[in-house]
Amino acid sequence: MFRSGLKKTRFAQIRIWAAVVAMLIGVQANAADIAPFVGAYVGSAQVVDADGTATPRDMSVRISETDEGFNVSWKTVTYKADGRVKEQSFSVDFRPSDRPHIYSAAMKRNVFGHEVPLDPMKGEPFVWGRIVGDTLTVFSLFIDHEGDYELQQYDRTLTEGGLKLSFSRFSDGREARSVETFLRRK
Repeated sequence: MFRSGLKKTRFAQIRIWAAVVAMLIGVQANAADIAPFVGAYVGSAQVVDADGTATPRDMSVRISETDEGFNVSWKTVTYKADGRVKEQSFSVDFRPSDRPHIYSAAMKRNVFGHEVPLDPMKGEPFVWGRIVGDTLTVFSLFIDHEGDYELQQYDRTLTEGGLKLSFSRFSDGREARSVETFLRRK
């Protein structure tokens, strides 16, 4: 009976070590997914609204590895026709999800100090990312006070010397804004 208990204990230890090794291999594979994208990129574009008006915009993005995943930080500077200049900056940490090549955003800390996604039912964006081939996509879903939604999609595709950025904003299923441009690697 004692030997049987030892065998069960050893088998349990082997299963635990196998699970730890599988987890570490999975984390390394996810880190490898982001490696080609890591860097800083800059560019500019004419952003076209649904009504056809175009607005000049400078853009930059920095993609970096973190201990638990990666970070995407981006900044836009919009030049309005009346001379105003509007700057916006965003930064999102992403963690591997249980699904390959899909990443959840960790954008605030809960009461236990863990980073968690924002709550779209409170007007906060729900953000996630994915990597398919040479394209890193970041999605942001917003739900307004009337229950309508807005979905933003940023496709950043690796190209010679930088990234091709394709941005689309959809409001209730209709495209409201889009832009495509090249961001050169700094």
